[in-house]
Amino acid sequence: MDMSFRWFGKDEDSVTLEQIRQIPGIKGVISALYDIPVGEAWPVYRIHQLKTEVEESGLALLGIESVNVHDSIKAGASDRDRYIGNYITTVKRLGDQGVSLICYNFMPVFDWLRSDLAQERQDGSTVMAYRQDIIDGINPEMMFSQMNADANGYLLPGWEPDKMEGLKALFDTYRGVDEQRLFENLVYFLKAVIPVCEEYGVNMAIHPDDPAWPIFGLPRIIHNRENIMRMLKAVDSKYNGLTFCTGSLGTSSDNDLSGMIKELGDRIHFVHIRNLKIHGKGHFEESAHLSSDGSFDMYAILKSLYDIGFNGVVRPDHGRAIWGEISRPGYGLYDRALGAMYLNGLWEALEKSHLRN
Repeated sequence: MDMSFRWFGKDEDSVTLEQIRQIPGIKGVISALYDIPVGEAWPVYRIHQLKTEVEESGLALLGIESVNVHDSIKAGASDRDRYIGNYITTVKRLGDQGVSLICYNFMPVFDWLRSDLAQERQDGSTVMAYRQDIIDGINPEMMFSQMNADANGYLLPGWEPDKMEGLKALFDTYRGVDEQRLFENLVYFLKAVIPVCEEYGVNMAIHPDDPAWPIFGLPRIIHNRENIMRMLKAVDSKYNGLTFCTGSLGTSSDNDLSGMIKELGDRIHFVHIRNLKIHGKGHFEESAHLSSDGSFDMYAILKSLYDIGFNGVVRPDHGRAIWGEISRPGYGLYDRALGAMYLNGLWEALEKSHLRN
């Protein structure tokens, strides 16, 4: 298991590569070229610059999160082939630079959604939280503006200003796109991209929907065992895989996280691990990674990964805001570093337990 840390770049992240390197057990970072407009091919020199910057800090660039998929591809618009061509060019260039992991998602309009970016907990920390009753009563365009306003001055991934400004047009793009059509558009995309991934040794790891149900009338298709297995079988290549995100899949109590890990096996290319405190259907808040702080059994999750022989990339996911730190919501240094240490400790215990037996 390669423990990693998400890094948004020196100009956009409150956390530095020097700080990340000082977290014991961290082997590298997951990053991206966040300023490249969605749909454009990534320049070779920019990929090389990112990789060099990370390696000169003493870390490795373990993967890209994300090479975002243009909405024309998701919606099956008439210009989708042009954007798929650009995506393929980026895959080739990343493969040429030795990058073998791409995390992406196929969520229409919103990459993720929360009703609160800084809900205060009893210990004084703040976390991102979700309440369906609040979401049901708001205008999505107002939500879009408020979320960015509450982000401590940081641009939120998937909530870029160009999206906010063109939100109505984006919703119009998806008129007539139901779950079946969205799935067909995903398969169309994968059938074009995966053969290139096979040639260049790049694993595509789709990120589950967050939360694991439709929002604002928009369809969502990667949120349970049945849909994930359907996607994997539709393009049955080992390079077509999953980012197993405990926090996204765990928003639905119908998802057996440990059981899904065992069934998905080597089609899991990347793992995001975070804990949630589930208060009821459609109502959750994020928590510390420690099992007892939330609703998930982290030992059982790590043991399932160990049992399938997982040797890919893992990262601690959204953390609490603690100790007065001001950062991008969910992506501060302190709580994610605590999470990484805790997860590494569980993994060490699993390895040593196996050796004793």
